[in-house]
Amino acid sequence: MKRLVTTRKLVLAFALSTAFAAPGALADIKIGLNVPLTGFAAFDGNSAHIGAQLAVEKANAEGGVNGEKLVLVAYDDQASAKEATPVATKLIERDKVVGAVSGSYSAATRPAAQIFQAAEVPYVVAYSIDPSVTRTGNYMFRVSSMGEVQGRGGAKLVNELGKKRVVLVTLKNDFGQTLARGFKEAAAKFDLDIVSEYEYDIKDRQFGSLIAKIKSDNPEAIYASGYYFNAGPLVSQMRAAGITVPVIGQEGYDSEKFIEIAGKASEGTLLVTSLDRDSDVPETQEFLKHFREKAGFGADMVGASTYTATAILIEGLRKTGGKGGAELRDAIAQGTYTMPIGTLKFNDLHEVNKDLQVQVVKDGAFHRHSVLHDPELLAAPTQDSK
Repeated sequence: MKRLVTTRKLVLAFALSTAFAAPGALADIKIGLNVPLTGFAAFDGNSAHIGAQLAVEKANAEGGVNGEKLVLVAYDDQASAKEATPVATKLIERDKVVGAVSGSYSAATRPAAQIFQAAEVPYVVAYSIDPSVTRTGNYMFRVSSMGEVQGRGGAKLVNELGKKRVVLVTLKNDFGQTLARGFKEAAAKFDLDIVSEYEYDIKDRQFGSLIAKIKSDNPEAIYASGYYFNAGPLVSQMRAAGITVPVIGQEGYDSEKFIEIAGKASEGTLLVTSLDRDSDVPETQEFLKHFREKAGFGADMVGASTYTATAILIEGLRKTGGKGGAELRDAIAQGTYTMPIGTLKFNDLHEVNKDLQVQVVKDGAFHRHSVLHDPELLAAPTQDSK
């Protein structure tokens, strides 16, 4: 019942968003957002929507762009390729957005990217990690570290923990497979022994047979990809089965929902992510404060990354005086940005190079464990990379 109520609230929020974005509204400059407001990814979509709203509200409070207010036009893509294409088309053809943000998963972001690229509308991707997105064309930008980079960071963390024997538990989608690919790339560098790799489906919530295999492998660490709704049951069931070795997750774990689902079993879980809750950077602490005030719960990576993507798009619009197209693309590409997820600058493929944050669940909350710094290992791909 609680989930049904939440879904209804999300649908209402979506309706209000689009109502305020309708023709005749006071705002003059429209930016688009595709985001999953219903369906399996609705909680992430809600966080992303709130993050984007906060960026727009902050910009408008500071005078907008040349005195013109910004309006956020948000549509529900259900994290689905089927829904993302008409959403992107609508944002371009009906709403005439000057730029757009993906607050969605890779399955929806990939087809949307093709639509925005063809229309030469700058598209800033928040947390989709699929490597093909920025290869779509030069109007694409990504503020998160792509999947292979995060996977390599996971291998570095295993090494820094002094572990060698590791089991991979891989979600059978682009997210999980990209992370696993990066992990395997770096495993040889650190002389890690990948004992086994097991795959599971995004709909899975019961992991008894998989866990029995992991126990028999007797690993020193487990690198397990997944979203909070997979990772919560997985970690809880592993701990209940007596598996005590470190479990390393990624940005998909980065939600208070993971802690809520896994309960006390979440304690000690490590995740390689973008958001450091213990950061002393003013932009991070300001975002964390305002997100909690608006959302009623703590910020996650999804909200922070979507705030960042929207704020960067807005900074570009300020440089162009509200113009889009190639001028906006070039303005975004040339900037350096201090954001809640770090200091960002785009390379020639419009990817970012940055340290990775390691958070640990301690006393029922995320806290800083360490920072992964390795400019060579964690380098984003460039135009010349294969």
